[in-house]
Amino acid sequence: MKAIVQDAYGSEGLLDLRDIDRPVPGDDEVLVEVRAAGVGPEVWHLMTGRPYAARVALGLRRPKNPVRGRDGAGRVEAVGAKVTGFKAGDEVFGTCEGSFAEYARAKADRIVLKPAGLTFEQAAALPVSGMTALQALSGRSRPQPGQRVLVIGASGGVGTYAVQLATGYGAEVTGVCGPAGADLVRSLGATHVIDYTREGITEGPHRYDVIVDNAGLRPLSVLRRALTPRGALVIVGGEGGSSFLGGTSRGLRAVLLSPFVAQHLRNLVSLSRREDLLTLRDLTEKGRITPVVDRVYPLAEAPAAMRHLRQGHPRGKLVVTV
Repeated sequence: MKAIVQDAYGSEGLLDLRDIDRPVPGDDEVLVEVRAAGVGPEVWHLMTGRPYAARVALGLRRPKNPVRGRDGAGRVEAVGAKVTGFKAGDEVFGTCEGSFAEYARAKADRIVLKPAGLTFEQAAALPVSGMTALQALSGRSRPQPGQRVLVIGASGGVGTYAVQLATGYGAEVTGVCGPAGADLVRSLGATHVIDYTREGITEGPHRYDVIVDNAGLRPLSVLRRALTPRGALVIVGGEGGSSFLGGTSRGLRAVLLSPFVAQHLRNLVSLSRREDLLTLRDLTEKGRITPVVDRVYPLAEAPAAMRHLRQGHPRGKLVVTV
């Protein structure tokens, strides 16, 4: 089969389209014939091996799994001996081991049936970013009707889902993005938009009950000033920061400070969970959230997709088709 393979950590120039052996599913796994795969920051971290602390899990000197890609959508090709919930031909979406390939293995509890009415490209844009937004707006950071929510990075993969979810919860949403994404963010339900090239998040009259920060650029002190005295801050992912810890250093400071202040400060590293995939499927089928696909690339152009991810400020999600 054809796959995008990487032998060493580094830039997108190291990604290579090759013929490799088709993977064999384990007893609790499903083999998926991949039709489309999402391109997000999590793939960039796998590709670069940064922050360096992540290499403890990813592979110290080189990637343990050389095939790139994590989330995807396709058809079930085969199932493991202990899998009972799927059969060959089922259309599914979720997270896989190396989805930039014609076939990929997936744990049976990390995929579900594809939402009715979505294309494979739309479904591939949903798992990682959608679950991240869902988990960010949960627990103490789930907004109540009428509360004010600030989504930083509102026009990106996670941000477009966070705006839709917060609006659906009845919150008054303000999105932070560049000027090119303003119309998109408003169309997703944001009442206000802050152009980060012209205005800071603390310059307006409002303070926010919930802040979801997807950008990783603002100091913790600035984010806290934008919060209400008992507001909730969720720092998403590991963007920005040092080469060793990345943005997790800022998130760690937030977690350590949280017990000593009235504000609830949280760092989120999202998990792939079946119940969240089912929730996302239900929300899309009811029309409450819609995947936003910025651009679609063929598999051979996956390096160009990764380049666009880091340089082009995609509006919504980039997708690779197989």
